[in-house]
Amino acid sequence: MDFDDVSRFVEATAPESDALAREMDAYAAEQGFPHVGPAVGATLRMLARMVDAERVFEFGSGFGYSAYWWAQALPEDGEVVLTEFDADELDDAREFMTRGGFGDRARYEHGDAMDAIERYDGPFDAVLIDHQKERYADAFHAVREKVPAGGVVVADNAVTAGIVDFDALLAHFADDAELEGESEATRGIAEYLHTVRDDDAFETVVLPLGEGIAVSYRVD
Repeated sequence: MDFDDVSRFVEATAPESDALAREMDAYAAEQGFPHVGPAVGATLRMLARMVDAERVFEFGSGFGYSAYWWAQALPEDGEVVLTEFDADELDDAREFMTRGGFGDRARYEHGDAMDAIERYDGPFDAVLIDHQKERYADAFHAVREKVPAGGVVVADNAVTAGIVDFDALLAHFADDAELEGESEATRGIAEYLHTVRDDDAFETVVLPLGEGIAVSYRVD
């Protein structure tokens, strides 16, 4: 058994996706667009339900896949803020969210998520960090005070993302090996994990779902 076997098993036993989510999965495959996939999507939805989320902020939304899963757990007056550099992808997100019946729960920010978060006071009950890996820690710092006790921050690609070296991360955390000559993405994920694990206000676990998600629950 290896990580790929575990991933296949998790995907096979994940809650069933609805028709629109399956269409979005097919769209991602056709476009070669990396997305969290249904197992992570269902986990985001469950986390939102567990923390009674009313407002969600995403650092990097792509074509709206993760936002679609979050939105399913929000109340009718809830809100998910989608951020995306690519205007075409944000237009796709708007179309999918509208078709899914959640257009009234979405706000769209075109541009840098780090700029967008400064325009919001919070609170945000749930946050997804899924943009440039070397900026993950900065994103956490930017949103930290806007997440109340009982809120959750999820970071995607905590295990691998093609450009993230899992073997190097494993050696770093399990054996205290130095990260020398690794990619900015790998160092960014390591920095992020150190940041959230060292923060006494949060409890963090890494789950082997999709390409790995780090789930940080605010306890204080």
